[in-house]
Amino acid sequence: MARTNIQWVSIYDLSVPSFDIVSEIDLQEVRNAVDQTNREASTRFDFKGTDATVEFSEKELSLSASTEDRLRAIYQLLEEKMVKRSVSLKTLEAGKIEEASHGAARQKVSLKAGISTEVGKQINKMVKELAIKNLSSSIQGDQVRVTGKQRDDLQRAIAFFKEADLAVPLQFTNFRD
Repeated sequence: MARTNIQWVSIYDLSVPSFDIVSEIDLQEVRNAVDQTNREASTRFDFKGTDATVEFSEKELSLSASTEDRLRAIYQLLEEKMVKRSVSLKTLEAGKIEEASHGAARQKVSLKAGISTEVGKQINKMVKELAIKNLSSSIQGDQVRVTGKQRDDLQRAIAFFKEADLAVPLQFTNFRD
């Protein structure tokens, strides 16, 4: 009796090209932008005596100044520093300007990271609208995985999403061939 070598291949062993769409913030770059903003505010003539500062915590920034006008100016300065450090302004979600004691003003600015379920569903819908055969997507926590049979299809999808204007900045990771 002749022996045949039969090899069972699991569907998980077959590599299907894929990539993940994520929305992440480089917190070190945000911290550097905050430090630069505070340093410049302490030396600029138009900020003298306004006590304009930006405080950094893990999920939000706290801006404060002696007047609402100076608060808006420090926020604009922060945006400039973020852009120079290649941090997308889409990550900032400015809260309402509040009055503090002695006519001072303060504002909380949230840092948005991760892809929400709503944005994930929007990305899934956009993948379907691309009408590329054998291209699919699925939400996996705070990221979306896009899979396809051909690498070129995935590269077209990445180019499409780079041009798309979504509420969050997108990065593309784990490109697997």
